[in-house]
Amino acid sequence: MDKTVRNKNLLYDRLGKNVCRGMSLLVAVILTLILVFLFVKGIKHLTPSFFFSAPIDLGRSGGILPIILSTMLLAFVSLAIAIPLGVGTAVYLTEYTKQGYLTTIIRFGSECLAGIPSIIFGLFGFMLFVVHLRMGWSVLAGGLTLACMVLPTIIRTSEEAIKSVPANLRYLGYSLGATKFQTIIKIVLPQAKSGIITGIILALGRVIGETACVIFTAGISMETPSSIFDSGRSMAVHFYILAREGLSLEMAYTTALTLVICILFVNVTANFLIRKRT
Repeated sequence: MDKTVRNKNLLYDRLGKNVCRGMSLLVAVILTLILVFLFVKGIKHLTPSFFFSAPIDLGRSGGILPIILSTMLLAFVSLAIAIPLGVGTAVYLTEYTKQGYLTTIIRFGSECLAGIPSIIFGLFGFMLFVVHLRMGWSVLAGGLTLACMVLPTIIRTSEEAIKSVPANLRYLGYSLGATKFQTIIKIVLPQAKSGIITGIILALGRVIGETACVIFTAGISMETPSSIFDSGRSMAVHFYILAREGLSLEMAYTTALTLVICILFVNVTANFLIRKRT
């Protein structure tokens, strides 16, 4: 009887392993098909001049240099606002408070924000930043809206990373005469940096690939923004407009391929730096 049970458990174990392996292969195949599709459709116009020239004839020809600069500026503004707020909130929730009504409300609000569709963030940013605060369609309005959108991601990932730091390391800092703030800055955050960076990378990927909230707040100007108060167009918005209006599907595919390459580059670089530091 025991042998029969063992054989049955081994059968279930092999079956579960093969199912998980099949799911992983399916995900890899889907990702590969998407990359191959974009590569085949967009490689024709992926030349150096595409990266270093401005769009011509509403994007039907030319390049995307102003689009790339606008995307980078949007990402910088949004993360410059979201990272201090997100990491600071995570530190407060894990190090300075105990489980209570306040922390429950903050976590519940963060989880609710994470589930709100991006179009709602776009309408919120349009009404608050563009209209009421009179920022107009600008990189600043878009960056503030994107910061609100990715804030829950940074908070949750940073909080889990800080929780994973062993308590003994904190006690070691206290025993050496360090204050709580010094222990957090010198010991806790460096130990949790991998998880925090992972959350920032996830936020960066969402910022770069976001369309709905950016088109309502940052605008669709194809000119290079001279400051954060000027309008700009991200690569995702540029791809959306080219495809929706039917201006040039070939240029739309090339823009999409460039967007995917940028996201892959960010992820690969971040993983390399994390492994090198650890």
